[in-house]
Amino acid sequence: MPKHQLRPAGSFPAAGLIRRFAAIFYDTLLCLALAMSITLAYQQGLLRAIYGNAQLKAMADAGALDADPLLASLVFLGVFAFFAKFWTHNGQTLGMQVWRIRVQNKDGSAISLWQALVRFMAAIASWVCLGLGFFWVLVSKEKRSWHDSFSDSELVQLPKDTHKK
Repeated sequence: MPKHQLRPAGSFPAAGLIRRFAAIFYDTLLCLALAMSITLAYQQGLLRAIYGNAQLKAMADAGALDADPLLASLVFLGVFAFFAKFWTHNGQTLGMQVWRIRVQNKDGSAISLWQALVRFMAAIASWVCLGLGFFWVLVSKEKRSWHDSFSDSELVQLPKDTHKK
């Protein structure tokens, strides 16, 4: 399957750490809203249909809904789908659009679904290591984070005039 080139095309500088964290902040808010929506649909839709109001309330009061592996899996998949959709289509999540940064292959094409999965998992590992994978940008010669390196992608800063076209 041929890769599609992202627009604008060209050679752009690597995105800095502050811009990366600013975009992460925006996207975190969106992901929290997504997680709440998934949780609401799951608990108030699916579980209510299966168990009914009285039994669902009893389960909630007993703490039986506190560590639901199916809900955790649905939220995980939902958040991954959010990032994968944006990264593989136009290279930017909503937060990345605001801060004019884009994830792409070195040739300027969109990353694949596999690269998006590797990037997503490596970013989680970066957070688990207290953000070390993100701060790696400061010591890397190419200004790449762990998830940039593992997914063989790059995060670039786009020029200001790209959104006016």
